[in-house]
Amino acid sequence: MSQPQAHQPQPKLMAGEQPGTYQLSQDVTAEELLYLAKMIARRKLRKGNKLTAPHTVHRCLQTLMLDYPHEVFGVLLLDSQHRLITFDELFRGTIDSASVYPREVVKHALHHNAAAVILVHNHPSGEPEPSDADRRITRRLQDALGLVDIRVLDHVVVAGEGFTSFVQRGWL
Repeated sequence: MSQPQAHQPQPKLMAGEQPGTYQLSQDVTAEELLYLAKMIARRKLRKGNKLTAPHTVHRCLQTLMLDYPHEVFGVLLLDSQHRLITFDELFRGTIDSASVYPREVVKHALHHNAAAVILVHNHPSGEPEPSDADRRITRRLQDALGLVDIRVLDHVVVAGEGFTSFVQRGWL
């Protein structure tokens, strides 16, 4: 998603009266609103932030991956205190699948010295229901990462119609 047009004055996001609320300096278009939502989501998923509210993390991931026309598989890498090291999109696929390679996920997590990960991928179809293939790759990743003492905290499938958390389903 591109940023709002450069020739237009950029809407300013100001702190609201209540903590965690915002006010806008002017009317905004849907494109500008999505840009601002992604900006806020990126702030919440900034390096060093401690990720303690799963629902907030899930919503941020949904916002960031909402408008991809193809599947993207990413990983949030966390330290031992569940502070974010980085959020990286590792694999890009087609409209209904993405090839995920456990070896590459393990290498990436080790490179960043991660103690835990949250897996995420989108479903461009709009439906966040995980497939059997999603459940199988999650198990493979959990097994591979477990061999090097990296915990899989969750796998989140995001889509336009919401998100599904493997932890909330009792699958992890």
